[in-house]
Amino acid sequence: MAGSNSSFLKGRYSAEKRFKFYGVFAVSLALGAVIFLLFTIFSTGYSAFWRTEFQVEIQFNGDYLGITQESSDQEVREANFLGLFRKNIVEQNKDVPRRELRKLFAMFSESAADDLREMVIKNRTILGTTQKLKVLASSSVDMIVKGQAPREIEEKRRVLNDFQLGLLDRWTAEGRRFSSFNHRFFTNGDSRSPELAGLGGAIVGSFWTLMVCLIISFPMGVAAAIYLEEYAPKNRLTEIIEVNINNLAAVPSIIFGLLGLAVILNFFGLPRSTPLVGGIVLSLMTLPTIIIACRASLKAVPPSIREGALAMGASKMQTILHHVLPLAMPGTLTGTIIGLAQALGETAPLLMIGMFAFVVDIPAGPLESATALPVQVYLWAESSERGYVELTSAGIMMILIFMALMNSFAIILRKKFERRW
Repeated sequence: MAGSNSSFLKGRYSAEKRFKFYGVFAVSLALGAVIFLLFTIFSTGYSAFWRTEFQVEIQFNGDYLGITQESSDQEVREANFLGLFRKNIVEQNKDVPRRELRKLFAMFSESAADDLREMVIKNRTILGTTQKLKVLASSSVDMIVKGQAPREIEEKRRVLNDFQLGLLDRWTAEGRRFSSFNHRFFTNGDSRSPELAGLGGAIVGSFWTLMVCLIISFPMGVAAAIYLEEYAPKNRLTEIIEVNINNLAAVPSIIFGLLGLAVILNFFGLPRSTPLVGGIVLSLMTLPTIIIACRASLKAVPPSIREGALAMGASKMQTILHHVLPLAMPGTLTGTIIGLAQALGETAPLLMIGMFAFVVDIPAGPLESATALPVQVYLWAESSERGYVELTSAGIMMILIFMALMNSFAIILRKKFERRW
């Protein structure tokens, strides 16, 4: 009998060890997958924060441009800065054959002439002087420098031909090639040229979208939670409402996009591809999360708080607004921030309402056409240009960083204001 019990205990201990091993293995496998995913994204995207530039000398010849220091901004904008830039580049590379000039100009970004124009608009005194400037290189040059495009393969398959590689090596040896922080990535909107594309428009578009979402969903969610928890009678109707709220929290986000397309755009006729419509759609998706979080926080407030306030002569509304709701607010804010973080990463609803347009300008308000961070990443991922690969990963990095910050803020709020009874 003792031997039977001993073998039974050994079997049970062995089963527990195996179960523990399976759990540790599963957690390790999941953690390894997350680390591999993050490593892949960050290793591909970190280079997008740096751009290759070439140092050139530009003689701002006012006679060639046909302008003076007294010229108006409109006259400066109409001046031929592209011709001026190319004229200076040719003079500094006189050994380049005429048939290769097109390849020479392709080493530089299309923004070179616009950058010179903006310099003159800001400071007219540079007219008639020669300035050493750093000019942005093209995306093809940037990929070669960063090792994202091979240079050892045959010429017809490379992004740069032999002549352009020779120029790049010569300028590098002369100390005319630099790597600078890519501030355009945070200040520019989308662009057909990868070296000029940025997340500035998408960041501002996401900001306006989340603001509209917060303004609509937060007060409505808190009011609904207060009514269901404090005022609504417990009957079959309220049970159906509660079940539907819980179910709405699990509805696929594209359903809300279809609802926005059918009702908000087609029925009410609100402008397509604007943060206003995007915020309304995302507020419908965020609302159940806020209601559930607020109701859970209201339930956690001890009944003694309510009883004490009522005993002191406060009305039910005063009890809720002055005593119960402030104590439930930390949990409510936590749920709200988590809901907004989830809305920040949503793509499908925004695609359904048309927020995937090519938008170059940064929106000044919620009624202007805009895109959002996840949609911008989707657009870059669909592009055939190889230069958008690192931008796609960098965009994902920014989304992950913003979501991590928002979730960290929610945790800090809960820890700071949490009350235990």
